[in-house]
Amino acid sequence: MSRIYRSLPPAGTKLGIAFSGGLDTRCAVAWLARQGLEVHAYTADLAQPDEKDPAEIPPIALTHGAAAARLIDCRDSMVREGLVAIQCGAFHLSVGGKKYFNTTPLGRAVTTTAIVRAMREDDVHVFGDGSTHKGNDIQRFYRYGILVDPALRIYKPWLDQAFVDAFGGRKEMSEYLNEIGLPYKMGTEKAYSTDSNVLGATHEAKDLERLDVSMRIVEPIMGVAHWKSETHIAPEEVTISFERGLPSAINGLRFATPFDLFYECNRIGGRHGLGMSDQIENRVIDAKSRGIYEAPGMALLHVAYERLLSSIHNENTLDQYFGLGRRLGRLLYEGRWYDPESLLLKDALTRWIAPSVTGSVTLELRRGDDYTILKTTAEHMAYAPEKLSMERVEDAPFTPEDRIGALELQNLNVGDNRALLLHHLNSVAKLTASSGPNLAGLLGFNDATE
Repeated sequence: MSRIYRSLPPAGTKLGIAFSGGLDTRCAVAWLARQGLEVHAYTADLAQPDEKDPAEIPPIALTHGAAAARLIDCRDSMVREGLVAIQCGAFHLSVGGKKYFNTTPLGRAVTTTAIVRAMREDDVHVFGDGSTHKGNDIQRFYRYGILVDPALRIYKPWLDQAFVDAFGGRKEMSEYLNEIGLPYKMGTEKAYSTDSNVLGATHEAKDLERLDVSMRIVEPIMGVAHWKSETHIAPEEVTISFERGLPSAINGLRFATPFDLFYECNRIGGRHGLGMSDQIENRVIDAKSRGIYEAPGMALLHVAYERLLSSIHNENTLDQYFGLGRRLGRLLYEGRWYDPESLLLKDALTRWIAPSVTGSVTLELRRGDDYTILKTTAEHMAYAPEKLSMERVEDAPFTPEDRIGALELQNLNVGDNRALLLHHLNSVAKLTASSGPNLAGLLGFNDATE
């Protein structure tokens, strides 16, 4: 039996839906309730910067026909998972050194698991949301949902052809709500769509699908548009302190909770436009999409954390951090943040790398990602200037004679490599054209010139 309903579940079925309060979820709740389903609406409080007060959202679901509506506080969970991602370097997308901090995948991991846990408490075992068949979120919601509730079944309005035929777009949805006496006041249509949480904001679709349209059309919601010459941004020095791998203070000031500290990081990074990036990425279905991302707090903490890492840990450990972190970032992107392989990687990175990171980094932030590291201090550092100082030092750790021996030991390796290269060149020269695969034939052509 399929877990996914192709059409509406039977009348009277309890159905939980992730309710954002926007036009699409309002329309979905109203339509589903009028089809005889018992709709339970769940709204996640993610401290999303584009919502004034998430507590005002659940009552909207009730007015549109939901039998029950709940607000689920996910703010602390969001920051906790964001800090784990920082510790692990769980970021696989990067263009020209600018990273995407996987803020939406982290949001889906927290939101879905929290909502489905709440649904189990309410004895609701059919789950729906507003994701479409073309995106990543449909996989993330699915995987996290059935991970939490093995009895869960799925009904997604945008996978039901009857719903798609009735509501092809925003115009039809707005007309439907007007017809049933629940008019939705549509604001000015943006040239792109936005999804956000306390960790960051994602802007994509519509005009941003065109690569001749830049992030200049985006109005940032977590900071300033640093590319605008009329935007005045004063340089600012900030010191970020870590204790055992977790941020502990900003400019010497401690905060009541990790959420409060992270919120301040967002404010500081935001007023410089730090952490904005333009990424072309492979979605989980292996087709490319494009997004503009904001993540000022994540970017600020990431810079400070990796600076401390580079001074504390040796090169081989850092190589593991970068390689494992990139792999973990892709797993997170695919909706596998709580899978066994992810837990293994997180455990290794948070237990064997992060706990040694105690220290402070002082930066001068300027405009966008333009910054200077001014000072680095740490409780323990592998970096010690006397080891490689160009000046005379007492009790030098090694001598010129030691280096001569180390160099001459490499004669064996270099000689072996030279002999292998000569043998390889000779072997390649003996290959015939017929020894390789006939790719032209494989692809259905008579010869490669076609």
